[in-house]
Amino acid sequence: MSNQELEVLGRTDQDDACCPGLLSAPLDEGQAVELAKVFKALGDPVRLRLLSMIASRAGGEVCVCDLTPAFDLSQPTISHHLKLLRQAGLIDCERRGTWVYYWLLPEMTDRLAGILMRPAGEPLPAPTRAAGANS
Repeated sequence: MSNQELEVLGRTDQDDACCPGLLSAPLDEGQAVELAKVFKALGDPVRLRLLSMIASRAGGEVCVCDLTPAFDLSQPTISHHLKLLRQAGLIDCERRGTWVYYWLLPEMTDRLAGILMRPAGEPLPAPTRAAGANS
């Protein structure tokens, strides 16, 4: 994972502490833009299914030849979806002969979970009411 991706997720390559969550500090504009790219990659049902199929595969990797038949889509369309997941840092791949094998990059999914997680027992910030609002 690049330093820029780590930075977006609230970490540096020297930082081993947990990622700051959305409740601990607001994202700056750059972080929001970069993080939105990852969520956009996850915002498609085909890509979510592909990610799930890759992540849950016994042995940790899966050939594209095993992914394509699960969809009523052309092979180029599946490859496009896989490319977007790769660009978002969610999966990686390797060509072996004529086939490409994919695996999950758990660092990204772990960091996403850390960003979205509220520490156990920590209350949400109290809502603020506008002046003159009725209770």
